[in-house]
Amino acid sequence: MHAFTFSLPTQIVFGPGTETETGKLIAGQGGHRVLVVYGGQSAVRSGLIAKVQASLTQAGLEQDTFGGIHPNPRLFQVREGVEKAKAMNADFILAVGGGSVIDASKAIALGVANPEADLWDFWLRKQPVEHMLPVGAVLTISAAGSETSDSAVLTRDDTMEKRGLSSQLFRPRFAVMDPELTYTLPPYQIACGVVDMMMHTLDRYFTSVTDNTLTDEIAEGVLRNAVRWGKKAVSTPNDYQAMSELMWTGSISHNDLTGLGAPKDFAPHQLGHELSAKFDCAHGASLSAMWGSWAAYCWKENPSRFAQLGVKVWGLELNGGSIQDLAQQAIMQTVDYFRALGMPTCLSELGCPIQTEEELQELARRCTFYGARTIGSFRVLGYEDILAIYRMANH
Repeated sequence: MHAFTFSLPTQIVFGPGTETETGKLIAGQGGHRVLVVYGGQSAVRSGLIAKVQASLTQAGLEQDTFGGIHPNPRLFQVREGVEKAKAMNADFILAVGGGSVIDASKAIALGVANPEADLWDFWLRKQPVEHMLPVGAVLTISAAGSETSDSAVLTRDDTMEKRGLSSQLFRPRFAVMDPELTYTLPPYQIACGVVDMMMHTLDRYFTSVTDNTLTDEIAEGVLRNAVRWGKKAVSTPNDYQAMSELMWTGSISHNDLTGLGAPKDFAPHQLGHELSAKFDCAHGASLSAMWGSWAAYCWKENPSRFAQLGVKVWGLELNGGSIQDLAQQAIMQTVDYFRALGMPTCLSELGCPIQTEEELQELARRCTFYGARTIGSFRVLGYEDILAIYRMANH
């Protein structure tokens, strides 16, 4: 194992009916005035918001709500949430939803604690993350892993820039995880979540440092579990074992355990971010649309790593072939699995129009922050590399 620092302060409260413990959990964290943040009206119609509010009332907590958070959360909404939290003098932010709601809640908590700062400056790395309100999460979508992660993604609405930001302060104080809350999700949303959790691990698994044996074993186990239960969950959303396995898999995939001791890659994430920013498509779908092209472009950097994925996750055997052949089979198996979930594997399947060369060049420029960065660590990718990958996916 190579050197690493790891801390997971998030308390996990897992199982049916655990959302009724939310008020007690917040009170235990010293919260008194809670802003409850949620997404669409499904959380209201299902009775979940009322149930959570009743739990807060029972714990003697003041509360207000802020709903309507957009998928791929937007800066303007977060700023509105900051003002609402400040107006009630909130000292705790509670996210009830999936990754977008939790990310928005983290941003609101950061904005309230830093009233003099321009919130977007944090995502531009102009301002360090040093203070924020505590955040808790009631998870309703197994996907992003934001309920235990140190990161938050935000989209600036006027320029459609989508940026991620990481800080240990972003880890929620607790995560309430009731798999039964995910029973009503549409199959497409479940499938997007399976892709997202797989990608959080794949983007750590494909790295320039590849001899952290236990980390690899954890990553491969997470991937096998996502593969095993993903199709079952899509076909049978009210299967408790499938939905509970996915819920825990999503958290493990993005709390850093699957990448300890090595730098993260996350190039497919960065490639996908530009698509979801431009076309407002589902995050998980943007990742499956790009992964095959990324893998086809980068696999020669370390064919053995792709071959190991094939053996440990997909159960492939060498059978007298070459490592290169096994690597290619592993890529095909992964892409085929995405297709089996009904997920896109190129831009046209994502629902995007075929891009002109000029549009592809603009996507690549935006992905490099107009020349300010490269992406990836498995293979470091500059503008020409990124452009080539977008071209490969443009069909």
